[in-house]
Amino acid sequence: MIHLPAQIGASGTVRTVVELLGAEMDRECPGASAAVPALLDLLLLYTLRTWLETTAQPIGWAQALRDPAVSAALRAIQERPAERWTVASLAVEASLSRAAFARRFATLTGQPPLTYLTWWRMTIAGRLLQTTDATTQTIAERVGYGSEYAFSKAFKRELGLAPAHYRRRQRATAERRSTRGEGGASAAAR
Repeated sequence: MIHLPAQIGASGTVRTVVELLGAEMDRECPGASAAVPALLDLLLLYTLRTWLETTAQPIGWAQALRDPAVSAALRAIQERPAERWTVASLAVEASLSRAAFARRFATLTGQPPLTYLTWWRMTIAGRLLQTTDATTQTIAERVGYGSEYAFSKAFKRELGLAPAHYRRRQRATAERRSTRGEGGASAAAR
């Protein structure tokens, strides 16, 4: 839970989005069905941003993102997931020694750097399997695996399914949702 006190002059962007959201919900104007979800997204973004800016002692991921060394490593992983990262190369990105970096990263994120790297790669791979027709080999290369076999083995270890099975299951689930009208924004756009 995040609580932002309603102080005069504080969090003007949040207040503005709340006012716009209220105005959209009070009247039935054309485009309101598109404006309300967009404003809710902005409200979440500005709320989180304001909370991060005003929290004296951030915790968890907020603290990790505020730490210049760890955030530099996280940014490098997210921007270049296919790179052959090691703890030592991530420590260079963070401008820390290998041991200091590994300790700080684990303390702030709750997991070792290479565990996070694997999670991020599998997240990207899962999205690609679900939304593209790229081959498993292509996806393996995009997320930093030298072979389709190594990628498939890592994917199954992390998600419990082989990539091809995962793709079929996710697409079948998406198809069931779209036929029942549960597809969220994409179903609303039809």
